[in-house]
Amino acid sequence: MARAFLKFCDGLLSAFVALVLLVAGCYAGYALWDNQQIYAAVDNAQADLLRVKQEAGEDRGKLFEDMRAINPDVRAWLTLDNTMIDYPVVQGPNNYAYLNTDVYGNFALAGSIFADSRCDPDFRDGYTLVHGHHMAERKMFGDLDLYKDKTFFEENRTGSLILEDRAYSLLTIACLVVAANDSIIFRPDYWRDDIEEPLRCARSLAMHYDDVQIERLLAQNEAAKTGARPPQILVLATCSSEYDDARTVLLAEMIEVQPEEEKEEEI
Repeated sequence: MARAFLKFCDGLLSAFVALVLLVAGCYAGYALWDNQQIYAAVDNAQADLLRVKQEAGEDRGKLFEDMRAINPDVRAWLTLDNTMIDYPVVQGPNNYAYLNTDVYGNFALAGSIFADSRCDPDFRDGYTLVHGHHMAERKMFGDLDLYKDKTFFEENRTGSLILEDRAYSLLTIACLVVAANDSIIFRPDYWRDDIEEPLRCARSLAMHYDDVQIERLLAQNEAAKTGARPPQILVLATCSSEYDDARTVLLAEMIEVQPEEEKEEEI
């Protein structure tokens, strides 16, 4: 009897272990499938949006007419050269609206690239903060990691920010890693008219930076206090793995493209 009971218990334990392994295998398979679906959704959405951009060509009016037919919260189009960052920028009533919502208004873990709700929706502030999820396979703001490499940072400095009524060339200033609660980088409402503090912060904390460019912007910022045209910077932020709540941050100067320059580019 005892031997039979032990044999029964052994069989029961084996069956339980097999069941646990089966459930774990099923869960792992589902997790892998689900992860693939998330990344496929990002690819599909970006491909569709890039088609809209391509069809509009150089016609900003058409681009934003088409984009706002998709979502009236679209504010701009951001591109960083030699990266996969080429997305529309939306802005919601708060910083949670597009955290897990795509440009089409659908639930999506990848969310959208979005301007901080405290920033001017027309990108007229001196300091504009833009958020995006860090994702593998270079999706969303995953490519901000590239700028941590000194050689890449030095050799890839350009990009563009397109709005309905104007366009900006982007020239990167600095790449840094800061805490998510950093009181300078993540308070864009403090620096609308004076960007001296974030520029000095970036220079002191940056992994890589252009000191000549920062000095020029500081001088331009000072001159703006007596009536000169103020400088503008675009700040891109995403999650980072250096420590808990770390953020990778890239700063870029916004240089407004004049109409005559746009005509020359078209020619």
